[in-house]
Amino acid sequence: MQKTDMLDLIHQRFKQLKSDAAFWSLRFVDERSRYVSVRQNVADAPRLARDCGAMLTVYDRGGYGYAATADLSTSGLQGALDRAGEWARATAGSSVLPPAVSMPHPRGARESPGTRETPPTSRELLDLALAESAAAGFDDRIVDWHASIEVAEADHLLLTNQGGDVRQHFRFMVPDASATAHADGETQTRTMSGRGFCRQGGRKVLDDASFVGAGRRLAEEALTLVHAPNCPAGTMDVLLMPDQMMLQIHESIGHPLELDRILGDERNYAGTSFVTPDMFGSYRYGSDLLDVSFDPTHDEEYASYAFDDEGAAATKTLLIERGILQRPLGGELSQQRAGLPGVANTRACSWNRPPIDRMANLNVEPGESTLPEMIAAIGHGILMQTNLSWSIDDSRNKFQFGCEWGQLIEDGKLAGVVRNPNYRGVSATFWRSLKMVGDRSTFAMLGTPTCGKGEPNQGIRVGHASPACVFADVSVFGGEQ
Repeated sequence: MQKTDMLDLIHQRFKQLKSDAAFWSLRFVDERSRYVSVRQNVADAPRLARDCGAMLTVYDRGGYGYAATADLSTSGLQGALDRAGEWARATAGSSVLPPAVSMPHPRGARESPGTRETPPTSRELLDLALAESAAAGFDDRIVDWHASIEVAEADHLLLTNQGGDVRQHFRFMVPDASATAHADGETQTRTMSGRGFCRQGGRKVLDDASFVGAGRRLAEEALTLVHAPNCPAGTMDVLLMPDQMMLQIHESIGHPLELDRILGDERNYAGTSFVTPDMFGSYRYGSDLLDVSFDPTHDEEYASYAFDDEGAAATKTLLIERGILQRPLGGELSQQRAGLPGVANTRACSWNRPPIDRMANLNVEPGESTLPEMIAAIGHGILMQTNLSWSIDDSRNKFQFGCEWGQLIEDGKLAGVVRNPNYRGVSATFWRSLKMVGDRSTFAMLGTPTCGKGEPNQGIRVGHASPACVFADVSVFGGEQ
């Protein structure tokens, strides 16, 4: 059955469903994925997967209920709707939601760029991975290497009892490669942005990622690292490249600003947040140079969409403007609970999970400095690239992050490469030390395929775009200190 036929069939069956609830909806997801992988020139068994089902949701007299089903017959959908209604009635009067919720009834459609072109075949993808694997293993000191490509297609349909009808088609692509070198008792690995190059689109994604040539390039960089000295310790300026800025944004801005976390919903699983509701509109999160946007509207970014999973229309919104905290990452229900403005970020990882407040595309807006200007402005510091490790406390405040690649900066010039560069800080003050923000020429669009949150856990796609940035007086140390 063609995807359009399936969506039309679900729509027809939805019309036959019955409920006397004030609001009810159906969210259908059909996702197909392919994954090819080569390790040390040997192809792994290819993986094919399909995940398909529907979630029925009911809001009624202050109660909230949902039920998921893979039985997409009319009777199967009606059974799930009945169970959701039972949960809504059971929770009425004891829910954290207000007595009456206002939910959207949107109409619209969206598709990822490149979805109308013929996707690469699995054979094409495998040949690309085999070529990069072969190029990486050119030296006996390279002890492990791999290359992989994942392609996923997903159709989402959201229908509501008052005429809401949203259809969205997505194509996600994640190319990845790595090389590990070992010599003289030292082991170092280089990867493609820490598996951070992931986007929506077709073949162009592979070109933009410079996947062809990545195997040899990463192996050569791993060899450089394995013979490099350890990163020195001290307080200095740090120039973070976009593939480390991605992690910095994710952990010390994204998670702390999730409104359900601020309201206490995550405290027994992934911690709370140092941010409190009274901070919005006045709290200085960063220096005047810091502008952070929530932007699901950029076609190619990994978590772009036209409507979130509860039907809120996606728009670009500044969460932090000139360093001042403006609004949280809170969807429709969290906004009504907290009495705060939010964004269209209520998302679920699949049809069998309820939507919750999540990051989507969370970006630092470009500034005005070129990369040579930023390097020239640093008397003593270090450039860090590609996240390797992360640790942050339960309130998303104190953190310690490590990178794959470090390069010293002395008297405004790049100096030698160092291994195991690490830095530490406190979210509440670190962003205030931001002293230079790169321009569009330093900007990169990246993301993460699996951001975990919720009980049961939901691993969801998140996009992060950022320029290179300079932070002053950062505590830096090496892996052996």
